Amino acid sequence: MLKNRLGSLEEMILLMIVLVHDEAYGIRVKDTFIKQYQQQLSLSAVHTVLRRLEKKGFTTSKLGGASQERGGRRKRIYKITPYGYKVLSAIQEERARIWSLIPKLEF
Repeated sequence: MLKNRLGSLEEMILLMIVLVHDEAYGIRVKDTFIKQYQQQLSLSAVHTVLRRLEKKGFTTSKLGGASQERGGRRKRIYKITPYGYKVLSAIQEERARIWSLIPKLEF
């Protein structure tokens, strides 16, 4: 598998990371995904994809501060890397190019 390839769910989660920017942690990414795509997604699936994106170099993460509402646990905050943004941009450009080749259909 090529390192710069994204699966469909990986791409959608990476887009959610960019969308929520500084607040990209598991639950926030999940809630944003559900709001934007009107699809259910488990938190464990989100965490699996977040780890995979980091391993592939599309994101980095750091631990945020502990909060009382989380029982003193810290959030892992994700950010897109320049490489991740470059790949997302290339995907967008490639899709736009393909769409521009498709003839307009009359229904």
